[in-house]
Formats: sequence, structure tokens, C-alpha cells
Amino acid sequence: MSANLKQEFIQFAVGAQVIRFGEFITKAGRTSPYFFNAGLFNDGANLGKIANYYAQTLLESGVEFDMLFGPAYKGITLASATAVALANKGRNVPFAYNRKEAKDHGEGGTIVGAKLQGKIVIVDDVISAGTSVRESVELIRAAGAMPAAVLIALDRMERAGKDDELSPHSAVQEVSRLYGIPVIAIANLNDLFECLSSANADASLAQFKDAVGAYRQKYGAI
Repeated sequence: MSANLKQEFIQFAVGAQVIRFGEFITKAGRTSPYFFNAGLFNDGANLGKIANYYAQTLLESGVEFDMLFGPAYKGITLASATAVALANKGRNVPFAYNRKEAKDHGEGGTIVGAKLQGKIVIVDDVISAGTSVRESVELIRAAGAMPAAVLIALDRMERAGKDDELSPHSAVQEVSRLYGIPVIAIANLNDLFECLSSANADASLAQFKDAVGAYRQKYGAI
């Protein structure tokens, strides 16, 4: 993906306060100097913009795909919005998503939307423990389809596991290794650090450069 696209996305996410700086506790119990919350893409304009970044990144990746899948819950909105953005770029593909609990009336089942078939890209916000990816891969393979890639907004690029049993690899690397599929990110921690280090960086953002750099040095994956 182009460097310009990555930097545009980082600046957009910071401007929309989807990337925030301060002190945040991650799922792994670490104190992080930044936090990414895709749930804050919560109006039509911002959702349309993030979907466009997802769509453009996927098209530029060169991955072959037939449809999109959004794991509940954040992936539902992201996959459906990305399908709209792809259609606007001349690539109309079906999409589906799952329910957390099976529906016992109407059409029933856990899958909503198009039939799972062909090569499928899983669309989500980030990968932390990889649970939603595992569940998605199992659903896709059980339907006789093929997971083709995972498409996420931000790769935190930090080592998986808890501090006393850290993996040398990131959660993204682990997912790619376990399932044999690429993980495509619009941007990653290096792109965020580059934005903070830029000569044009706003002083209110540049102040977080050292903290983000130290966090990357401590937890960054190989």
C-alpha cells in the first residue's frame, strides 16, 4: 500500500479521535500510550471514509477475493461499509456476517447475508487475541469456502501474549502463520510513529513521540 495512503489514514484517524494518546490499559494488561477504537467511526461521513481506506487498501494488495465477511460485532459494519466502497470503485462483491448466537426462527443459523463461497476476506478493526479471526476461519471453512486474507485498520505490531510469556511474534504474525493467509493492514505502528516524528507534526501530537517509541521498543515484534 502506498505510503501516502497510510499517512492519510493515520492523520484521519487521529483527527477523528479514533486514535487517542495518553495512558490506556490494553487487553494484555499493558499501559499503552495510544489507543485505537474503531467504534468511534460512528457517523456516516467518517464511516464512509474508513470504508474507502479499507477498499483501496484491499484493491492495492492484489489479493484475489470473491466476497467479504464481517465478524460480530465491529466487523459487521466495517465489512458492509467496505462492500459499498468497493462497489463505488467498480468492484461489486457480496458480503456476510455472523451472529453471536444462532437464530432459531426465520432463516435461522448464525450467518446473515450472502452464502459463504469462493475466496473470502475477513474484515475487522484490529487483531488482539485473534479469537474473532479463528471463529471466522472455522465458519468459512465449514461452509466449504476459503479464507483469503484478513483486512484490518491498524496493526499494533506488538508481541502477543502476556508480559511473563511473550511471543517473539505479533498477534498479526501469529494469525498469518496459523491460518496460512495474509493479514493486510491499512496502517501500522511504524506509520503512526512516522506521523508523530514528521517535521510537520503538530506539537500537540509530537509530544507523544517518545512514549510511543519507548512502547514500540519494549513490545515491538520482530
